[in-house]
Amino acid sequence: MANHVLSLEVPQVMNECIFKILDTSVYQTANPAIPVVCPTLNITVPGFGYSNQIDATNFYNDGFITLTACDLQLQTVDCGTKYYNLPDGIYIIKYSVSPNETVYVEYNHLRITHALNMYYKVLCDVDLAACDPPFKVKEKLEALRLIFMYLQSAKSKVEFCLEPQKGMSLYNYAIKLLNKLSCTNC
Repeated sequence: MANHVLSLEVPQVMNECIFKILDTSVYQTANPAIPVVCPTLNITVPGFGYSNQIDATNFYNDGFITLTACDLQLQTVDCGTKYYNLPDGIYIIKYSVSPNETVYVEYNHLRITHALNMYYKVLCDVDLAACDPPFKVKEKLEALRLIFMYLQSAKSKVEFCLEPQKGMSLYNYAIKLLNKLSCTNC
């Protein structure tokens, strides 16, 4: 029996105040016996024990959704005029269509936007030229490579290996290393 194949992608965005989700599902629209009704998107923000339900009708129609702190109920004032940054961490995303109990997908997504912005700021401060850098610069570049790999490993642990605690441990260690590298008065 043909059915919808639900699939989502969460691209890495560098804007700290938005969260974008792409709908990469394959819908059985040619079969009228399997309509796409009641699309629902539930997102659990890091540190919360409950999810926010978002009407996914436009998500289904447009193929993407861009969320802010107001959409995720992290911000309740100045919505539409001020945009608060969203936290890094594990977001649990569940997307379903009717019958919602059986036709759904659920993902763990490790958002590392803030960490990557820190990483790129440190990288901007590295004095590089189009030649072999001095030893101190090479050391800093090696440290940055290691930090980037910690961040990628953290995402892998959370999103593919389904080991969220290990992933967050790696993420926190990468942040600690980044803070050491970006420290100016240490």
